[in-house]
Amino acid sequence: MNAPPATDTVITDAVPERPAHRDGNVLRWLGAYTASLVGDSVYFVALSWAAVQAGSPSQAGLVLALGALPRAVLMLGGGVIADRLGPRRVVIGSDLVRCLVILSVAAVLFAARPGLWLLAVAALVFGAVDALFMPAVGALPPRITTAGQLTRVQGLRGLAMRVGNVAGAPLGGLAVATGGPAAAFLIAGALFAVSLVLLMAVRVAALPVAETETAPGTLRRDLVDGLRYIRRHRTLAALVVVIGIGDLGFVGPLNVGLTLLAEDRGWGAGGMGWTIGGFGAGAGAASLLLPYAGGCRAPAWCRGGR
Repeated sequence: MNAPPATDTVITDAVPERPAHRDGNVLRWLGAYTASLVGDSVYFVALSWAAVQAGSPSQAGLVLALGALPRAVLMLGGGVIADRLGPRRVVIGSDLVRCLVILSVAAVLFAARPGLWLLAVAALVFGAVDALFMPAVGALPPRITTAGQLTRVQGLRGLAMRVGNVAGAPLGGLAVATGGPAAAFLIAGALFAVSLVLLMAVRVAALPVAETETAPGTLRRDLVDGLRYIRRHRTLAALVVVIGIGDLGFVGPLNVGLTLLAEDRGWGAGGMGWTIGGFGAGAGAASLLLPYAGGCRAPAWCRGGR
């Protein structure tokens, strides 16, 4: 009997792709992202309550603005730095700084009663570091799963955002009501520590060469190019402006106003937390309804045109 031709190939069964919700690497990233979002909500409740207790409403608003301004200004720069240095390095470093800052604030508040200066410094540093963390952690999904599972990972990410918004604020309010702002800062720092440990265990792969090749340049040039791109893209530019105005004109006044309202009505920190959690629940319900609301009937720019 003659041997089979050399051109024959052996057929093997393809290895099935692991679903995202069963992938330990994805689940570690998802747990880290969820813990971070819950910690963010707890931190904002603690900061708002502590600032109102330590100063006037206008001073409390200034403290919150000090945290929101660097986040809004540096967010695009944070994305550039994550691209240059690698998102894993940036996300672990920034998460470590956030954890140390918040735990330090908790320790100081347990030991003494400092003025607004401590909260102002903490808000400023946290806002700047958060502007590095958020773009970096958001850039990880394409590096921790396959292309076929990326949509599922993004869906899980959206679910984590809803969980963070709904669960974090009531948890922060309960912590403030039972142990004061120091306890809430301690819980937020512990959640950031959990996020850090999980992120250090996430395996991050490099993107394909075609997706990472960029022209050589400096951080400043990359940042300027990004700003120019946003300015030329009508939809993206409008979204950036709306999000910026919303963060600066709504989030801060809402947190301070709800704190003052909770004090005036006798709701306490727990009532404030549940109220903020209601906003998160409403946002989650709206996001679930969007797929059934029909397409955009606005002009072409609303559908992604320029």
